[in-house]
Amino acid sequence: MHAALYVSKTGLAAQDKRLTTISNNLSNVATNGFKRDRVAFEDLLYQIQRQPGGSSTQDTQLPSGLQLGTGVRTVGTQKIFTQGSLQTTSESLDVAINGRGFFEIQMPDGSSAYSRDGQLQLSAQGQIVNSSGLIVSPGITIPESASSITIGTDGVITVKLAGDPDAVNVGNLNLVDFINPAGLQSLGGNLYSETVSSGSPQQSTPGLNGMGTVVQSALENSNVEVVEELVDMITTQRAYEMNSRVISTADQMLQFITQNL
Repeated sequence: MHAALYVSKTGLAAQDKRLTTISNNLSNVATNGFKRDRVAFEDLLYQIQRQPGGSSTQDTQLPSGLQLGTGVRTVGTQKIFTQGSLQTTSESLDVAINGRGFFEIQMPDGSSAYSRDGQLQLSAQGQIVNSSGLIVSPGITIPESASSITIGTDGVITVKLAGDPDAVNVGNLNLVDFINPAGLQSLGGNLYSETVSSGSPQQSTPGLNGMGTVVQSALENSNVEVVEELVDMITTQRAYEMNSRVISTADQMLQFITQNL
């Protein structure tokens, strides 16, 4: 069987995965704090039929040899943690991270997850939670009589209580960062979990130790660039078509042999 059939098959599979990644990026173009993915490819093993640098005679060496590739494979996808644009809102519990860092989310099993989505809300008990009702660490409770909520750029949360002229400090909203954010595992629901590749979480006050600041009444948009994704989609489509054409050509060559020999 013609080797080009198998080589092109790997190309079709790789471009199919790339298109899946692009479609996921575009479908999340309006997701708060979403970070786009990009696909990494690598070539497969080579069939070395004549070794480069091998001796062709006693006194001469082959300048390049004969190496036949066996195709391509998808080696991984990488999250691109560039800053998304900030959108101003009128909600006091909307908080955007301007710079590095993640909100720490307490999962039902007691573990921690991490998120860039700052669309926060209050639970029935007055605790600050995310859109899924999960508590945002360190578990800050807003008093029922609070008339206004103020979140400073350093994460300090103060409220005004009825009948009290002074603002009351109810807690600090800390951020967590990782040495390699691209090594985090995506859980869905705008959440990530720690892995060996990401490194251990490093908690700090917003604005200190390289951590970003928090911006109240703002949300971080997705960092997906629609035009860039559409260009990548066209490139993927053309690469897929070319691999399909190779399969068609190899099939025609085999058909010629079977019909004429």
